[in-house]
Amino acid sequence: MLEEKFLTFALMGVEWVLWLLVLLSVLCLAIAIERAVFGALNRTPKTVLEPALGTFMNTGDTAELRKRLADATGVEARVIQSGLNALEHGGSDAADAAMAGTLAHERLRMDRGLIVLGTVGANAPFIGLFGTVLGIIQAFHELSLADAEAAQGVMSGISDALVATAIGLLVAIPAVVLYNFFQRRNKRVVGRIESLGQLMISRVTGTQTEAMS
Repeated sequence: MLEEKFLTFALMGVEWVLWLLVLLSVLCLAIAIERAVFGALNRTPKTVLEPALGTFMNTGDTAELRKRLADATGVEARVIQSGLNALEHGGSDAADAAMAGTLAHERLRMDRGLIVLGTVGANAPFIGLFGTVLGIIQAFHELSLADAEAAQGVMSGISDALVATAIGLLVAIPAVVLYNFFQRRNKRVVGRIESLGQLMISRVTGTQTEAMS
């Protein structure tokens, strides 16, 4: 009874696996486009960030930095703004903690959807191989029921089944490339923000030391 059910499932063929791979490829493409748009919309322009931080590093004027970044958008600006807000009420330690917490939240937003790209990249070849196995099972089942003249058609079916493995690789390779690209981009952004945050904290600490002297 159980064997018959498994055989019925196996004889469904490879077509539904191919459609699944097509849907996964469309999903990966949609996520990649969404992540690219998200990254473009959440990047603080260098023309705003660099002059503001450059002036702050020279003067140590947090009020001026807050003013320059008041209307700025992007991950970098939001993290630094959270540090400035905390600095006003709790000092450099509070600013450091606030920036770390904000950055962790922003990192979650930047990584959203990437698990799908990684999962598809790792498993699409196995899905394609699964489709190939189903196609071969179906072909041999038809061969057992066919006469000698039908053997050539069955061999053609086996060839078609192998397409599933190729499609699986075709889906997996771009997914892995996109996953690595976005992961590397996010790490670069996080590293840059951590560096800017430490520079800001060091300048604030230096200003406070000078004021106490």
